[in-house]
This record gives sequence, structure tokens and C-alpha cells, in this order.
Amino acid sequence: MLRKKKMLVYDYLPNGSLHSLLHGNRGPGRIPLDWTTRISLVLGAARGLAHIHEEYADSRIPHGNVKSSNVLLDKNGVACISDFGLSLLLNPVHATARLGGYKAPEQSEIKRLSQKSDVYSFGVLLLEVLTGKAPSEYPSPTRPRDEEEELPVDLPKWVRSVVRDEWTAEVFDQELLRYKNIEEELVSMLHVAMACVVPLPEIRPTMVEVVKLIEEIRVEQSPLGEDYDESRNSLSPSLATTEDGLPGY
Repeated sequence: MLRKKKMLVYDYLPNGSLHSLLHGNRGPGRIPLDWTTRISLVLGAARGLAHIHEEYADSRIPHGNVKSSNVLLDKNGVACISDFGLSLLLNPVHATARLGGYKAPEQSEIKRLSQKSDVYSFGVLLLEVLTGKAPSEYPSPTRPRDEEEELPVDLPKWVRSVVRDEWTAEVFDQELLRYKNIEEELVSMLHVAMACVVPLPEIRPTMVEVVKLIEEIRVEQSPLGEDYDESRNSLSPSLATTEDGLPGY
């Protein structure tokens, strides 16, 4: 007698994740992800997350696991936000533990997912795109810590400390600093990210507001430095442009 099994079926998204594009290869053969493409991808993810929040506004169902490894790219380079709903099937403690460095401060106490904690996670994702640094995954409490293992980095806390010391330029990914005349756009996007990661959840913007803030930042084709080789960029800005960034089902 055959047992009935439930399966999740999604569209095939062949171009990897935002995480792999940002952190996959930092060696000499590194293919940089240009500024225009980065913003197109995060805007697509923001629109997808805003759609989820609006669709479930009455029940306030969150995504529950917003991180760069869950922003996947389809065959045209369009950003799709994946893994929606799976966290709701888990024990709350396990669900929040999956977030690692994307976890909102209030989740350390209440162990509960919310749309406002999604906003915080998205803010960390924005900081990741701006800084080129991956939020450290917090080690499992059951796994012994290696004496030489680095302590986990709180990305929002690190950015605040750098900005407070008036070293704002030190925040941004060195790969972005080769582009000309984008300083204002970088700082504007940093303001959006920091609004998302304020400690008090009630002060954070909604994802609809975040989308509007990102759309208001004027992003033209990335101005290229003299040493930039366009053939080394695997994703052209045109491929990364997205209409809605909805989840791939």
C-alpha cells in the first residue's frame, strides 16, 4: 500500500543565490558583482517580501528566514525570494536559530517570528550587499567552540561602530569603491539598511515602505573605473532588472 507524501514543488532557479554571488569566490579570479546589479537584486527581494507581508497582512504571517542564500536567481537573473513558510512548520526555537546573524534582537528572548523581524533580517541582507561581509552564523550551543574560532560578528553593530567613528567609507565593499559618483547612492542605501535594523521592532519601516525608499534612490548604470573589465561581470544589469521578485513556486 502506497503512503501519501506531501512535496514542495518550485520553479527551477539555475543562477544560484545572492550569497554565492557575493561570497562565492574572493580570489584572483573573482567576478565582481556591480552596483546596479546588486541594487536590482535587493529591490527584487524587497518587492517579493513586501508582497508576502501584504498578502498575509491580516494574519501577519512572516517569511521567517530572510537571508542572502534564500534570494535565488532565475534563468534571466531575476531575484526570487525562496523558503517562504517552511519556518512556520518548525519549533519556534529551531526556526529562530536558523536565522543566525540575520536574527532580530527581540528574537533572542521571545523566540518568535514576525513581519518586523523579517524587516530586520532584510536590513542585515542590505548591509551584507553594501559591505561585502557575510553575517556570521552563530555556532550551535551543542558544538564545542574551537579556541581559535572567531567570535560571531554582529554586522549592524559593526557598521554602527564604524559610522560613529566617522569612517563611513570603510563600511563599503572595496569592490564598490572602484565605481565613480555613487557615494550618495551608497550612503542613501546605508540609511535604508540602518532604518531596518533599529533595535525596537515598532520603529522599523514596513517592507512596502522599504521598497519605496529603495526605488527613490536614483541608480543609473554603474559608472566604471578605468580598470574595470566588463567581460568579467557574469550578470549584466539588464538581466538583474526585476518586475516583482515574487517567490518561485
